[in-house]
Amino acid sequence: MKIESPQQIILLVRDDGWMMDVLRTAKTLRLPDWWVCAGFVRAKIWDTLHGYDPRTPLPDVDVVYFDPHDISEETEKKWEGELRRLSPEIPWSVKNEARMHAVNGIPPYTSAVDAISKFPETATALGLALDERDEILLAAPWGIEDAVRCIVRPTPCFENNPEQAYIYEERLAKKNWKSIWPKVQVIPIR
Repeated sequence: MKIESPQQIILLVRDDGWMMDVLRTAKTLRLPDWWVCAGFVRAKIWDTLHGYDPRTPLPDVDVVYFDPHDISEETEKKWEGELRRLSPEIPWSVKNEARMHAVNGIPPYTSAVDAISKFPETATALGLALDERDEILLAAPWGIEDAVRCIVRPTPCFENNPEQAYIYEERLAKKNWKSIWPKVQVIPIR
């Protein structure tokens, strides 16, 4: 199968009961500016392009949100615990992007999508959410081209920041995506 548009990604997700359950469960928290992101989206695209069924297991399901009024890690853990109570079979990870800039040593983010744009790889800088009518929203600050072409390259935040470049390289070695999805092409930092 070929994926050429954001609408095709949205249709893939809409037709995936498990992904829709994850999105609906995350939505129940009513977090501000929330998204289920990163590998949750990328793996669906790559699994589809590789013809994988069943899906590749995920080490975690990343839920991000943006709440500058409560940046305590304890609140994140409370939300994570609530998601685990609702769907204990899902490996939830919840982060408030209003505080994560401090953890990452970079300037503050302005929103959850701004934070997603500063993920290490363009193919991972993707997020999904549901609006009030349960319509799927796709955040792709660097577009979908790299994800649908199975290209792993650094986002500008990592490519243009020598202090951050090692994180990208470490992730490449740790994740070893090519061993799971052979069509993946990895672009090193120049």
